[in-house]
Amino acid sequence: MNLLYRIILKVEDILKRLRDKAYIEICKSRGLKVGKDVIFIEAPKFGSEPYLIEIGDRTKITANCTFINHDGAMYTIRSMEKYRDTRNFGRIKIGKNCFIGNNCTILPGVEMGDNCILGAGSVLNSSMPSNSVYAGTPAKFICTIEQYGDKALKNNVLYPRELETDRPKLDEYIKEYLPHIYKPVK
Repeated sequence: MNLLYRIILKVEDILKRLRDKAYIEICKSRGLKVGKDVIFIEAPKFGSEPYLIEIGDRTKITANCTFINHDGAMYTIRSMEKYRDTRNFGRIKIGKNCFIGNNCTILPGVEMGDNCILGAGSVLNSSMPSNSVYAGTPAKFICTIEQYGDKALKNNVLYPRELETDRPKLDEYIKEYLPHIYKPVK
């Protein structure tokens, strides 16, 4: 029974990856611009106008992200005479060497500079300057990329780097030796 379960999960994963890859290729054929070495953990939702989206080299976009390049709420106000011709579209540009965390939404007319991090669950409704970290709903400035890097160094987890080529051994090492230290209450 356990083997059957594992086989079903593997088949489901393979089918999802194939679907995601096909979706991204279709979006590219419709004008989506994707740089070199871009990593999609899952295919984002690119909306009905993928040709308005540009993603720079060496960017990583994680699971369940959405790019919204038009304002669908125009549907409601177009029923009023004063607003009947209202349409609202915006380009989205993601710079080089960026990271977009799980469950983020990028709204129309937004540009992320180079070397940016957008924290998980964020809604980006304004542009981000290069070398910055934003998070929240709506996303706000958290720190510079250098401040984030310094904090990462301070919290660095040391382990034998040769274990990185053997994931089961790395997992075992981390499980045994990672200290039980937790963040303080704010």
